[in-house]
Amino acid sequence: MEIIFPTMAQLVGPLRKELADSLSSCRVLVVGAGGIGCELLKNLVLTGFKNIEVIDLDTIDVSNLNRQFLFQKKHVGKSKAQVAKESVLRFCPSANITAYHDSIMNPDYNVEFFRNFQLVMNALDNRAARNHVNRMCLAADIPLIESGTAGYLGQVTVIKKGQTECYECQPKPTQKTFPGCTIRNTPSEPIHCIVWAKYLFNQLFGEEDADQEVSPDTADPEVAWNPADAAARATASNKDGDIKRVSTKEWARSTGYDPVKLFNKLFKDDIMYLLTMDKLWKKRKAPLPLDWTEIHQLESSQEEAFGSGLKDQQVLGVQGYAQLFHRSVKTLRSQLIEKGEGAELVWDKDDPPAMDFVTAAANLRMNVFSMNMKSRFDVKSMAGNIIPAIATTNAVIAGLIVLEALKTLNSDFDQCRTIFLNKQPNPRKKLLVPCALDPPNPNCFVCASKPEVTVKLNVHKTIVQALQDKILKEKLGMVAPDVQIEDGKGTILISSEEGETEANNNKFLSDFGIRNGSRLQADDFLQDYTLLVNLIHSEELEKDVEFEVVGDAPDKAPAPNVPEEGKNIANGNKDSAQPSTSSKAAAEDDDVLIVDSDEEPSSSTMETSPESSNRKRKHHDADTDDAASKRKRLDQQPADDDEDIIALD
Repeated sequence: MEIIFPTMAQLVGPLRKELADSLSSCRVLVVGAGGIGCELLKNLVLTGFKNIEVIDLDTIDVSNLNRQFLFQKKHVGKSKAQVAKESVLRFCPSANITAYHDSIMNPDYNVEFFRNFQLVMNALDNRAARNHVNRMCLAADIPLIESGTAGYLGQVTVIKKGQTECYECQPKPTQKTFPGCTIRNTPSEPIHCIVWAKYLFNQLFGEEDADQEVSPDTADPEVAWNPADAAARATASNKDGDIKRVSTKEWARSTGYDPVKLFNKLFKDDIMYLLTMDKLWKKRKAPLPLDWTEIHQLESSQEEAFGSGLKDQQVLGVQGYAQLFHRSVKTLRSQLIEKGEGAELVWDKDDPPAMDFVTAAANLRMNVFSMNMKSRFDVKSMAGNIIPAIATTNAVIAGLIVLEALKTLNSDFDQCRTIFLNKQPNPRKKLLVPCALDPPNPNCFVCASKPEVTVKLNVHKTIVQALQDKILKEKLGMVAPDVQIEDGKGTILISSEEGETEANNNKFLSDFGIRNGSRLQADDFLQDYTLLVNLIHSEELEKDVEFEVVGDAPDKAPAPNVPEEGKNIANGNKDSAQPSTSSKAAAEDDDVLIVDSDEEPSSSTMETSPESSNRKRKHHDADTDDAASKRKRLDQQPADDDEDIIALD
């Protein structure tokens, strides 16, 4: 008797043969080889992807080893991308993997580079790089899978030109996550100094953590661009030589927690060491060391506090904060002695000596790096809790990235979803919640057919350099803008060619006839991006506010009103990947494990926790630079890493 079996699709492993063949032939780009990146690369080769290119600027640090499993102690100081490639090839020797130890914002990686791929997957740690990759994928018309994690929270979403919101379609709150090398070497904002001061408290008086090192970072990728140099520097840093290397706490104990010795080490010796890293200061203002003896020779009349109101709202001078540092160290030392041998203190913003220490240390560091110092009240309000990096969260999110990649490559785009990983089941008992993707925001200043944005500023006080650096690059995410005034003459205000418009840098916008209602056309050839900037002149901006981006601005999101598990999603303890979506219902069956199969709404209406079932889920950015062949210089690059980073509530 002949048995006839029904026709079945041919399978290669768990995949249909057609999809398996597609995986083996397509080219994909992975941006970032840190926490999520390591898991993702392993998943890709084991799923059947054969042609993978990975790029990461950073080098491997000891603190990465507890969760970035492709790296071992022997790899410290080496390129993350290169070591990740070598480790992944052991899973699948037949894979064709290309590694780049570089910044994705390097002009070599232009639109034509992105068009070489069928799919791009982000495993990044910061908004600047995410914005840039978003724009490059839009320009190249290549699907992008964005992702992020923060502690036990995570998210994956798919971005496709003309069909979904792009990464910048919705407003995002100010970034609250920072690379470790920024904290240790190149702080540029007061919050960087406050985070450093909190780390210092733990290093001296609390539980030591390798992720919270405060000494200068000798493996900063900006210092040693050559991976061999970085490896040699890291190796040298692990050798004793003629000096026995001890922890910060051991050294402090050996001095008897002497406030003056601590002061001179932290604000003089360490800063002088940073100054030897001359590459860091080519485009930045160099820090200015402080000396205890010199500070106390200052006239007390120069050290009056300024500001009115309560004592906590006053800003002291350098001498005042030096004295506060001295007093707080002595008080904390006494508390340690009272607790006995091996005791540790826990930082608490409501503990006066601990708050005094962080306020003093943070402000002294702000002064070293030429920032305006902050009151105790401001420091207390800015300080928050550190979100830990969780290896299993990275693993779950990396798996979800691959599932969305399979749908995209299988032309099942209507099945793609934004997927949230929650810390606890939501009211429908789901940890993994799929949501429908939303269409593009017609008012988006990036992906709209004619991108446009309005900026309010004082044309008599804003110089061209500030327009370029603070507004176009920092705020609006451009890399190397060319700007002309729409004045009927096509006046060139800013050129990306070095030296062409340098004479304009320190002139005020009004010197060029710019006034209320003037319009600027800003072009970034690397990003294949043109933005029309409408200027509104205002003399009534708030104190210390140089400009405001009006309307659909990247940082004008309303304050989040969500429970804790709805807070910023960050890649391995970093920057979130949460683009907002609106009001479409998701399909019941999705390639994720869920407790039940109730239909879920889009991500802008999804509930975040049992405690707040009546609230909507918000989309945040928790929180590394020039144009095509025309671009001849590379701006300051943050590390494309997702480790050695903190995120603040």
